[in-house]
Amino acid sequence: MYGTSGAEDRTPPAPATSAVAAPLKAINGGNLLKHIKVLASDEFEGRSPGTKGETLTVAYIKQHFTRLGLASGNPDGTYVQQVPMMGVTSTPKLTFVVAGKAMPLNFPGDFVAFSPRAERDIRVDNSEMVFVGYGVVAPEFGWDDYKGADLHGKTLVMLINDPPVPDPNNSAKLDPAMFKGEGMTYYGRWTYKYEMAAKLGAAAAIIVHETKPAAYPYEVVVNSWVRENFSLKTDGPNPNFPPVPAWIHLDRARDLFRAAGLDFETLKKSALSREFKPVSLGVTATFQVQNTLREIASNNVVAKIEGSDPELKNECVVYSAHWDHFGVNDKLPGTRAQKIFHGALDNASGVAMLLELAKAYKALPAPPKRTIVFIATTGEEQGLLGAQYYAHHPLYPLDRTLANINIDGINTWGPTKDVEIIGFGQSSMDDSVRKFAAMQGRTVRPETRPELGTFYRADHFEFAKVGVPVVYVKGGRDYIGKPESYARERVDEYIAQRYHKVTDTVRSDWNLAGAVEDARLLFMVGYDVAQGSEIPQWKAGSEFKRSDTR
Repeated sequence: MYGTSGAEDRTPPAPATSAVAAPLKAINGGNLLKHIKVLASDEFEGRSPGTKGETLTVAYIKQHFTRLGLASGNPDGTYVQQVPMMGVTSTPKLTFVVAGKAMPLNFPGDFVAFSPRAERDIRVDNSEMVFVGYGVVAPEFGWDDYKGADLHGKTLVMLINDPPVPDPNNSAKLDPAMFKGEGMTYYGRWTYKYEMAAKLGAAAAIIVHETKPAAYPYEVVVNSWVRENFSLKTDGPNPNFPPVPAWIHLDRARDLFRAAGLDFETLKKSALSREFKPVSLGVTATFQVQNTLREIASNNVVAKIEGSDPELKNECVVYSAHWDHFGVNDKLPGTRAQKIFHGALDNASGVAMLLELAKAYKALPAPPKRTIVFIATTGEEQGLLGAQYYAHHPLYPLDRTLANINIDGINTWGPTKDVEIIGFGQSSMDDSVRKFAAMQGRTVRPETRPELGTFYRADHFEFAKVGVPVVYVKGGRDYIGKPESYARERVDEYIAQRYHKVTDTVRSDWNLAGAVEDARLLFMVGYDVAQGSEIPQWKAGSEFKRSDTR
């Protein structure tokens, strides 16, 4: 049976006011599970933007917002913010030419490529291939992989993640002074690498996939990109991508370098130096990409509880969770259900928690002083598109948005003695999380897997980039009654077996007691901001402090 009991029976945190007793009690594991089962059902067809799945999902979220008595979140009186997107289904071909000999690659086993351009046919002919190491320009670390090279029209070959620079005092560890050491910076994200390729005028960019530094297997790349892809609609070329972004399987990359008379591992090692310069491979690449295009008016779903204070109600706290996933892949074998990317944990669970939090706020005897906004975003799986659109077209002024609390996946493995803050040390919101976690008898810790780069892979990142302090927590690593290895085993199993796969379904061994505690924690954190006199601030040294215009 599904484990949903436990947290409901445990004593909720006891802050100074009794006004929150009913809201905390209202958060219920059984209701979380009911929402997840609906959103991750076969009927909702994997919730891809611009499909029947979106229509059903948007209607479901809106229905529950209205049933709860939440007001429409868009000032135009509706519960949606339209997000104009372009849907692109690409069929690519790629051939390398080495010393006059053609090396055609198989799609998608050897490579994955697409083009975000609103064109039916895209060609990159005989483009010189250049190895650019990690493709990073980071002045704060004295790092520049490009050294002023003219890369216009060329095909860049890049390594995934940050440069793992060894610690000069201990070669078994990474240098904590460089790219956060064992952690990951935005420089390691595929989005950054494609942005740089576009900025430099490259014709194409190929990222070499490696499972460990990427934190997911090549199969995830295939499942994520070999389908209809989405981008925000733009008047001209998408500034975030070169004409052809691509990935290549590690084995094929090694074959390519070997055929060019080069050693992949040797060049990879050379890329760990500040002195690295781009290396021409003596190889050309020819891409042919055929696109099927459609314009989509996707939707963020938005509701609010207006603040009760005549002046402070013009400020807000935003809770967010993305509703989208990867839809259906009819090319997969098996029954219809085996072709649906159900996205139960990612992120039907987050939407379920968003709805439970909305219910909790409506259980207050009076609304908070400040307005509470709930946003279920679209297009997260395609590059945080719904959140990105909101950040650039906010429905509520960003300088009056005090915090974003984002939910992407919930703890389905039971209660913990701790809670992890993703992006620990960035803002004063850490202190609020710590205070209310302590009321639950829990401790706070930084993320234990910083190498995954989780902070840069979810919607809160778009809020952070425009200066809004954020909260993104995960259930901790110290599971009650479980061995020390339990958390890592569960995370590793999920990434290997279910992340971005059709197997991300509701499971009979779930225990949502920990999720209930996390939801109660996030309620108290948001309520504290909505009621309090202190404005959340970025901490000194945060990379986002310069974006804070409030």
